[in-house]
Amino acid sequence: MSGASDRAETNWILRHPMYQQMKELQVGDCEQIHAAFLAFMDLTEVRRWKEVSCVKIPELQVVLLEAKEKDGAPIHTVLPLPVHRSLNHRSIRQVLDRGFPMLLCAVASDSTLVYQRMTDGLVTPDPPVGPFEDVGRRQHRKRRQQR
Repeated sequence: MSGASDRAETNWILRHPMYQQMKELQVGDCEQIHAAFLAFMDLTEVRRWKEVSCVKIPELQVVLLEAKEKDGAPIHTVLPLPVHRSLNHRSIRQVLDRGFPMLLCAVASDSTLVYQRMTDGLVTPDPPVGPFEDVGRRQHRKRRQQR
């Protein structure tokens, strides 16, 4: 194959219709657009989320994804960002104020994606599931009683 056709095959992302749609939003940050596209591919091809679309938040100059985990589920907002990009409370607040549950998607340079659910306020975590025992505390109690 020639060098030109090799480059064309490796740049399939640049020709993808959703990538083109994200570029048309004109956020000006190519890394964030790339992160949004990788999150889009993960949500649609791996996790099989439904109705995945992209929107722009002009104040933040970012591409957000809106999607449903399954048919009939509520819409979630996904904020994909490269891992080195900073985020402040005001930015998170602007996304949460849209009224949808929010997922922050950190995208590493090796295309690893990590999702973190963000909420409006504190949420008590679910207790761990499984055959867990607090062995350390029991042994400490036994030692204290033996003294």
